[in-house]
Amino acid sequence: MAATVVDRKGKGRAVDPDYDDLFPNITYKHLLQQNLGVRNPLRVVALCDSDAFYAACEQVRLKLDPSIPLVVQQWDALIAVNYPAREFGISRMDKIKDARKRCPDLVAVHVATYKEGDAEPKYWDNPDTETHKVSLDHYRRESMKIITMFKDGLPTAEVEKASIDEAFIDFTVPVRDILLKRYPYLAEVPPDAALGLDTPLPPPPPIDWTGLGNVIPVQPDVISSDEPAGEPANVASVTPAAAADIDDSNNCTTWHDVALSIAAELMKQVKKDVLEKLGYSTSAGIARNKFLAKLSASYKKKNQLNILRNAAIPNYLRPMAFQKIRFLGGKLGKVIAEEYDVSTVEDLLGVSLEEMQRKFGEGSIWVYEILRGIDRSEVKEKAAVNKSMLASKNLKRPVLKPSEGHHWIRVLAAELALRLNDAREENEGLWPKSLVLHVRQGYDSFKSKQAAFPFSRNVTVDVIAHAGDKLWRELVGTDASYKGNGMKITNVQLSFTGIEIMESGQRGIEGFLGARDGSGEKRKWEESPKKSNASASRAQSVEKRDVVGVESASNDHSFPCPRCKKAIKIPPIASHSSASDAADEEVQHAIGLAKQEHDDWHFAQDLARSPERPPPPKKKAKKKDKDKDKDGIAKFFVKK
Repeated sequence: MAATVVDRKGKGRAVDPDYDDLFPNITYKHLLQQNLGVRNPLRVVALCDSDAFYAACEQVRLKLDPSIPLVVQQWDALIAVNYPAREFGISRMDKIKDARKRCPDLVAVHVATYKEGDAEPKYWDNPDTETHKVSLDHYRRESMKIITMFKDGLPTAEVEKASIDEAFIDFTVPVRDILLKRYPYLAEVPPDAALGLDTPLPPPPPIDWTGLGNVIPVQPDVISSDEPAGEPANVASVTPAAAADIDDSNNCTTWHDVALSIAAELMKQVKKDVLEKLGYSTSAGIARNKFLAKLSASYKKKNQLNILRNAAIPNYLRPMAFQKIRFLGGKLGKVIAEEYDVSTVEDLLGVSLEEMQRKFGEGSIWVYEILRGIDRSEVKEKAAVNKSMLASKNLKRPVLKPSEGHHWIRVLAAELALRLNDAREENEGLWPKSLVLHVRQGYDSFKSKQAAFPFSRNVTVDVIAHAGDKLWRELVGTDASYKGNGMKITNVQLSFTGIEIMESGQRGIEGFLGARDGSGEKRKWEESPKKSNASASRAQSVEKRDVVGVESASNDHSFPCPRCKKAIKIPPIASHSSASDAADEEVQHAIGLAKQEHDDWHFAQDLARSPERPPPPKKKAKKKDKDKDKDGIAKFFVKK
């Protein structure tokens, strides 16, 4: 049963024993401390979700009126349906022919596809799945534009890309800065404060929620009729003014509410900028953590801003089907539902933490807290450089002999070339260490092969396809070696791994080859401003010596090792003109392999000299024994 506490205004406030952290005493320390971590009661997080993103991308690209019904198709299926098309009852579960029956004026755009021989994906009216491969490159680029606008518009906020159409934004720092400017009396602890920094803040001012967004009501009682199927059952059609009226003596305004209102102001402006400058509408949810922000983002759509106050959390979560919560909808959710014969969050609140941990292990405290709206995960900007890039194709018509696979190697190489070149526009020194080929035979048999990927001045489809073809011959064989042993490849993947940015001043393999640009001038990586003049001079002298050495002897190539100071020779290259592209490519490839092999030798020497050698790698457990090694809740998240 709910207890009652008396706040600083002398008003009674109901405290729900299952949600007893909703009204913490917010002190000067919480406001003024440097590190506003995940436990800070002033924390404010938003989840911004682009509305029908793929469809919006095509509508903007084609410069169509947003009121026109539009779908994006992939082969016969739909992968995006805009809101005007949804009014005709069209959903992503439909096939394109059924969608056209519901809406004869429907605009259907097939996602761009790669075809062998094309360096970039194109839009085709009727692409063939047996010759084409789907491309999402356009959507990735548009997604990055939106993320960039978030970062530019909110320079002190933390922005985390959650998916191609979603981003989390931690508003805590910019909100705190505005709080201190708007209410300067909070910047210093009162001289007569007996508890110093631990003194609670004075009562907050009233909040006018008008125009800020949809304030989720504390006591929802009217079910909205305009919500898409599958949304939380407790969403209510309540105006912001009506929601504010619910803020009675039992749910008085808090400083966290003030923080939410400031974040709503900032989010509203950013949403407006994205819509006006890029043409994309977004829906957003604002709450005290990532979990609740994501849930509240779907409260109302499209182009809506939803605000979940702490006081509204219990009644928002209780009626929700708990298996709709992320990570609770799979195996774990099914087991919990069967174990306790429950379906909603409220049904599970009666299960104690001790009982849950006894059945599902110590890690189940995460489930216990999520049901109560507690989530301490950080909003953390992801690395600017993805460590890997993957191009994959599920084959409707399997590859039955080796010669049939080279077509797909070139198609996948085109995608990798485009993505890597796009990434290198942001980071010029970006380069992958390895190229990996992965194939699946039937549905269970997997095998792969990888090799070092040599540096090249120009990343082209031919360069990647040449390396991919070599891996294909080594992994699959050739028609001459094929003995008709039932090869049936149903999936082909080509990927870059170990992608890194070269250090400033480092020229990589090009430095050893004396690479030149189109004007005939030697091309140099931008020198780091931190590098001393002396080290820069040494680098330039070594570079000059290396270039002279390579250019002077076309069949006696070598490169200097910066560690052992020796010139490492590579085997003679087949006779090409030293100025030809073919010879240059062969030299680059040979030097790349030799350098990697020599670096491995140094690594082995370092291990040999180390007083504590690492233990030998453990043998991989058999697949059937993996689940036995997992304890508690972890076994429900084993990847298949």
